[in-house]
Amino acid sequence: MAEVLSSIDYKKIFHFFEEISSVPRGSRNNKGISDYLVQFAKDRGLYYEQDEMLNVIIIKDATPGYEDHDAVILQGHMDMVCIKEPDSDHDFEKDPLKLSIDGDFIKADRTSLGGDNGIAIAYALAILDSDEYAHPRLEVVITTDEEIGLLGATALDTKSLKAKYMINIDSEEESNITVGCAGGMTSISEFTMKEEKVTGVKVTCQVRGLRGGHSGVDAKKHRTNATILVARMMDDLRKEFTFSLASLMSGEKDNAIPSASDVEFVVAEQDAEAFAQKITALNNVYAAEIKTPEPDFKVVVTKGDKGTYECLTKESFDQVILYILFQPNGIQTMSADIEGLVESSLNLGICKVTPKTAVFSYSVRSSVATYKAFLSNKIKMFTEFLGGTYRVEGEYPGWEYRQDSKLRDIFVKHYKEEFNREPVIEVIHAGLECGILADKMPGLDMVSIGPDMFDVHTPMERLSISSTKRMFDYLVTVLKEL
Repeated sequence: MAEVLSSIDYKKIFHFFEEISSVPRGSRNNKGISDYLVQFAKDRGLYYEQDEMLNVIIIKDATPGYEDHDAVILQGHMDMVCIKEPDSDHDFEKDPLKLSIDGDFIKADRTSLGGDNGIAIAYALAILDSDEYAHPRLEVVITTDEEIGLLGATALDTKSLKAKYMINIDSEEESNITVGCAGGMTSISEFTMKEEKVTGVKVTCQVRGLRGGHSGVDAKKHRTNATILVARMMDDLRKEFTFSLASLMSGEKDNAIPSASDVEFVVAEQDAEAFAQKITALNNVYAAEIKTPEPDFKVVVTKGDKGTYECLTKESFDQVILYILFQPNGIQTMSADIEGLVESSLNLGICKVTPKTAVFSYSVRSSVATYKAFLSNKIKMFTEFLGGTYRVEGEYPGWEYRQDSKLRDIFVKHYKEEFNREPVIEVIHAGLECGILADKMPGLDMVSIGPDMFDVHTPMERLSISSTKRMFDYLVTVLKEL
């Protein structure tokens, strides 16, 4: 792999970031990156553990003079959300990321970057690799499958960990110190569709240009969900036309707002041209409504050949429309205790409809465990009312704000000294592994930090080079005090 980042490397952070970017590491594809971390530890004579879930723990002894100080965990996850532009041929299972430098930013070629959470790995490896930084015993914990329900952290055995403090490096704003997060789960509804053969012209509709984004962090940014927009379009179309649905595919990850959708219709030959024109007219209506948050939205319509195609029956089509349009989505409640904090939300992230099956996958988040359960039950009730089946995967707890935190106080003190300004102390509407590890290690004092990243979980994801350098130096300063 060409060393694209060598010209900007700083204390080997970007060297290691580029190395791990050469290893495919989407969720459920952790073996390669996990083995890379093990080999890193072996090459340096460091103690390591690799469990059945492929989580990796690497331990480095305290530097001289710090042997009696409390141990510190540096924590992140190795998997990334794999999203690409529709015109990208990138294979996340085997291809290295194609990195580039654009001013102060590192990007990938038409794919997500994996700064979330590759930067945690890069920081940890840069510190483990060097003997120039003063620190107490370091326990580096890199988990698997965080992005699909914090699965690695849930399975992690912490018996070898002695730390009193934990620094999670999975936040995305330099100005913020995170001290709490929402709990969540993946909710999946499945339906058996009824199919029939329909003769007509196939019309393909592609929704493109929506911004998508992180379903928790970007919940307040008025991003449009491609699946819900398409369901609205289909409902508008059936007021004027008779047509059948052959397929509907939207989204790649339940925790990413879907930015694209592909739909195949079958319509009578004599109606095909008017049908396509109506879609274009609806495109103009929707574009005017969402022009501020979604300036690049467009719908591409293509008329295909006349033929006989497998399609959903009207009964199954009605099931799909009802489910998408009447199931809750987006922000559900705002916190009454913390101004501006989204308390509970849902995101319809994946929609796969064929003439045989329909599968819908939601990311459900809430800072209140009982309300999270309530939202899950709402999805379950409506799914079963429409004749489907429901299951939950990857449920994880929230991380409650701690009134007294020595670690938070140290981070705040050094933030003021390093940056000459006050940090923002925040609780976020996103999932972090801190809640799970707090349950496993009672009394663990934690914060989460990270450099500036933008448009995570999208092909527009970018990592600030200057912020990455500043936050690394800040982290090293805190470790020295600890």
